[in-house]
Amino acid sequence: MFSSSIHNHNRLLMSNFYAFCFIWIFSGLTWLWVGTSDSRFQMVEICENAKDDDGDGLIDLNDPDCDCPVVEPISLIPNPSFEKMNCCPMDRSQLDCAETWIQASEATTDYLHRCGWFGWPHLPPPQPIPDGDAVIGFRNGRFGNNNNSEPGWKEYTGACLLSPLKAGTTYRFRFHIGFLDEFVSPSTNVVFYGTTDCKNLPFGLGNAGYGCPTNGPGWKELGRAPVYGLNEWIIVNLTVTPTENITAIAIGPDCVPVSATGDIYYFFDNLILADQRDFDFEISAAGHPCAEEFSLQIPPYDSLQYQWFKNGIALVGETKPKLQVKTGEGDYQVRILSSAQCKVTKPYSYRIPNTFNEINKVICKDDTYAFQERRLNKTGVYWDTLKTVFNCDSIIKLNLRIADDEYDTVRVKIFPGEFYQIGRVRYKQEGDYDAVLQSVFDCDSLIYLELELYHVFVPNAFSPNDDGSNDHFTIFGGDDLIMIKNLQIFNRWGNQVFQRKDFAPNDMSNGWDGQLNGKPVQSGVYVYIAQVLMDDGKERQLTGALTLLK
Repeated sequence: MFSSSIHNHNRLLMSNFYAFCFIWIFSGLTWLWVGTSDSRFQMVEICENAKDDDGDGLIDLNDPDCDCPVVEPISLIPNPSFEKMNCCPMDRSQLDCAETWIQASEATTDYLHRCGWFGWPHLPPPQPIPDGDAVIGFRNGRFGNNNNSEPGWKEYTGACLLSPLKAGTTYRFRFHIGFLDEFVSPSTNVVFYGTTDCKNLPFGLGNAGYGCPTNGPGWKELGRAPVYGLNEWIIVNLTVTPTENITAIAIGPDCVPVSATGDIYYFFDNLILADQRDFDFEISAAGHPCAEEFSLQIPPYDSLQYQWFKNGIALVGETKPKLQVKTGEGDYQVRILSSAQCKVTKPYSYRIPNTFNEINKVICKDDTYAFQERRLNKTGVYWDTLKTVFNCDSIIKLNLRIADDEYDTVRVKIFPGEFYQIGRVRYKQEGDYDAVLQSVFDCDSLIYLELELYHVFVPNAFSPNDDGSNDHFTIFGGDDLIMIKNLQIFNRWGNQVFQRKDFAPNDMSNGWDGQLNGKPVQSGVYVYIAQVLMDDGKERQLTGALTLLK
């Protein structure tokens, strides 16, 4: 009771204490101390100490108290990340679903959006997508078998600019390009083309093999960049200074024809084209993302103060224009303070790229497979992680199967004079055989061969004299003779006297009655050529002589 009275008396004394406010300006930051009737003090968030100073659960840039405008260039290319849509793509070649974008070439690019069609099953875009839910896919050449190759097939995307590129002004074109493996997306040159008139979009109408825009009038190359990647997105920067005002652009491969055994394919996203000065305070990277010396930086100015942040939380002590990245993956930003204002850069998303390779391997029963430092001899799925030359993780999945000795029974029919081959041995006579065949996996495969001959009977004479016996010439066989595809008969001078197609065997009424144009031909020797369809789905040709008797 006593202690409680003293406590209440002290609270009454403190409630009569004068409230005060004290504002302290320090290094461009504001600390606000407020005295209250119960003597509690509140402090506004300090934006560079990685602590939750005001107790609201939000730290540094994540707290509205630390709000600074983001420095970000505005692209002269409309809809630069293809996010605005007229429709949801349901198949390839539907760039018209992306607002303002134009199929620049007759060879069409692909519009990929998560709302619908998101690419070819065998050509998935690398993850994560740089910006939003949409990307563009494009080919450099189209290749199938040797009869289908189209090295001049080059796909471009283009747009009319929001305002022209002015002659003599320096601009930067920054974009993301996505790569699959080294076979689908080999190193290449990406070229930036421009024209003075939007009417030059599209180009090469009606000609899918037209190639690059400079193959015709009105276009010129503004810049190019050699690029290379592996299952990843990379950022490309081009600096251009046009010599005339440019109102429309196209981007895609260079003009050089390429050769390949399969389609060459890449992706575009986040195409930013702006005055070079608008990029001054953007974070750029130096070195490979997996290398120890990887760093981020922005242009240095003596009059400015810098503070680095990861995921909105200050990296205490990191106050230089260059940051040696030692704190792992995340979104990095720099707050820039001048005597007049506060700015913060757009986040730089630092992600360590991982590669994934899948190996399918079959070995013989008594063999082993060397997988890194292991010798494997059992069927199963095995995983391992390696380090690349840049210290990135390379994940390998091995699907291993052990091929046991197999004993297969093969039943085959052939015509007299034909043969059936297993390995290096040819079998011509009817009978049952044990054979050893080396499989495609170089393992022994035991085969039991049951070889039979087709029995097709072709008469060597007939007598069309209307006596009811042997009046027609045709071909006879068992159930394994499916159809007579074509039967031709020629006289001794090589003139055709009979032909019939696609008729059943064993039916005398379908055969030759010894007449030509309704009149009996002369007795003598004639030659037949027949194509017959057997039950193995193959057609064979039979030839021989027949004698017509009267």
